[in-house]
Amino acid sequence: MDRFGALQLEYVTASDRSSRRRRGVLGGAVFDRLADETRACGADLGFPVAQVCTPVLGEEREVLELWRIGDDVRAGTLGRIHYTCSPDILFGSLSLHEDDVPLAAWQARERSRLYEATARAYREIFATLAAVGHPYLLRVWNYVPDINVETHGLERYRQFNGARQEALIACGRAVAGNVPAASALGHASGSPLVIYFLASRVAPAFIENPRQVSAYHYPAQYGPCSPAFSRASALGRKEGATLFISGTSSIVGHQTLHAGDPAAQTRETLRNIEALLEEAGRTVLGNTLPLESLAYKVYVRDPRDLPLIRAVLAEALGPDASVLYLKADICRRDLAVEIEAVGGRGLKPGA
Repeated sequence: MDRFGALQLEYVTASDRSSRRRRGVLGGAVFDRLADETRACGADLGFPVAQVCTPVLGEEREVLELWRIGDDVRAGTLGRIHYTCSPDILFGSLSLHEDDVPLAAWQARERSRLYEATARAYREIFATLAAVGHPYLLRVWNYVPDINVETHGLERYRQFNGARQEALIACGRAVAGNVPAASALGHASGSPLVIYFLASRVAPAFIENPRQVSAYHYPAQYGPCSPAFSRASALGRKEGATLFISGTSSIVGHQTLHAGDPAAQTRETLRNIEALLEEAGRTVLGNTLPLESLAYKVYVRDPRDLPLIRAVLAEALGPDASVLYLKADICRRDLAVEIEAVGGRGLKPGA
């Protein structure tokens, strides 16, 4: 299992990405202000790249999140899924415009176009994992346009949760317990539903936060279907493990804390991440990773809050931490910030 320590994460700017060698690259995601769907399948890079319309904060540039593995990789396409895999790890991505869902399909089911698009996307993901032989979904990134907008009598994030759960059940997957780490953020109106993911040949470990109710056990006030994700997942054991922390916010139990105070929400979010690190150290890693050793992606709802959020993180993480700040809507309207992270003694975060 130590071989999974070869997994690497890099954040690469537009100016230097062309110089990066492609050997061992699994895939990535581009974050910028405007969608360019020619890159959604990696047309200009030779590996799958998800195009996410969430602006990078603090700098006027695009950033490529790049996942690399030490093994040789092979690429393929199945339906809308573009993937690259090593013998043990698979990276995949897909992009689906809601307008491309046939009118009759979603009307006949009395569902929204987003619901139908999400259900189709997840069914295709699971079909790909089965076909390629990497059955275990490890980490999923979901980007949903207009995530907080209400249509068809239900917020779009809640529509997404219902469709994801339906697809999990239809494909014989768990909806609680053994579910992947994940995040779901809003990106620009008019953008497609974008999903990218990591999967593995062997089963990962799934980790919950003792400070929080598991998301898949949320009460009905958060929607008719609970979100189907774990607070974290880990692939490998001890020194070779890589830890994936899901999108994490200022939620204790199941309730939002510090509404209207982005600095306090950031501090509470860090407490949740520390609790996850302690739980992961106790159950999987054998030791507790320090906060500053992780690579972070920070989603900020209102860019005017960035200085406050950045100051809290700089104090907690130090000046050398790997942090990418993005503007994005968050699944609850009263949340100002969401933070995800990746870490492990095997992970090699790059500049």
